[in-house]
Amino acid sequence: MESQPNNPLHGIKLAQILEDLVAHYGWEYMGYTVKIRCFNENPSISSSLKFLRRTPWARTKVEAMYLKLLAHKKSK
Repeated sequence: MESQPNNPLHGIKLAQILEDLVAHYGWEYMGYTVKIRCFNENPSISSSLKFLRRTPWARTKVEAMYLKLLAHKKSK
């Protein structure tokens, strides 16, 4: 496995990304930002994980939201 020192997502599990986003933004904002049913209808970490693992475009959007959150936290 090659090292990725400049990748802020390296070593972070998708479940942790979701948990951090839900804690910071909440499901409602996440569903507004990334329009996927698993965020808007009976949202849960497990249903979101299943969907995001098999839907690359949605995972990319969620990861981008997480990177913005990290940048915002770093700028404080």
